Amino acid sequence: MALPILYSYRRCPYAMRARMAIWAANIQVEVREIFLREKPAHLLHISPKGTVPVLQLPDGTVLEQSLDIMQWALTQNDPQGWLNVDREAVNHLIAINDGEFKQALDRYKYPDRYPEHAQPFYREQGEHFLQRLEAALKQHDYLLGETASMADVAIFPFIRQFAAVDAAWFAGSEYVKLRGWLDGWLESALFAQVMQKFPTYTE
Repeated sequence: MALPILYSYRRCPYAMRARMAIWAANIQVEVREIFLREKPAHLLHISPKGTVPVLQLPDGTVLEQSLDIMQWALTQNDPQGWLNVDREAVNHLIAINDGEFKQALDRYKYPDRYPEHAQPFYREQGEHFLQRLEAALKQHDYLLGETASMADVAIFPFIRQFAAVDAAWFAGSEYVKLRGWLDGWLESALFAQVMQKFPTYTE
C-alpha cells in the first residue's frame, strides 16, 4: 500500500510541527525533504503555492496547511491525547502565535529587512506572547493544562526560533518556566526523531 507523501523542510517550523504530529500518531509517511530553491515538479503540481509542509494522501487528497496535517494525523491516532483539550482555547493560542507573534519573530530575526525600528523593538513585540505563555506555565506544566496538547506542539518550533535569535539574552531572561518548557521539547525523543536528516528530493 502506498504511503502518504510528506513534502518537508527540516528547519521550517510549520513543517516541524506537522512532522511532530505525524510521528506522535505513529503514522508512516514517505518524507520528501526539499531544497527551497529547487522545488520538485510534483510538489508544485499538487500544491502550486510551493511552500511546505504538504501532505498527499494515497487517495490523492492534498493537505497544504500544517494545522490541517496535524489535525488529520491526530484524528487517525492520538495516543498522547493532544486533542483532548478545549478546541477553542487551542485555536485562539495558535492564532496569536501564527499571527502577531510570527510577525514579530520575522522582524526580530531579520531586522535589516525592517529598518523602521531597531531589533530590540521587535523583540519587545514578541515578548508580549512570551509573557502570556510564561504566565500560563506558572499555572500548569503545559500551555493549556497539566498535559501536552496540540497547542504546545504547534507553538514550540516558533519559540525555538525566537530563543535562538539571541540565545544569551533568552537564557538570562525572566522566562524561567518557558525556558524549561522549551528545553523539555528540545530534549524529547520525539524532537530527535523528527529532526533526523533525509536526503534531498529533487525529482
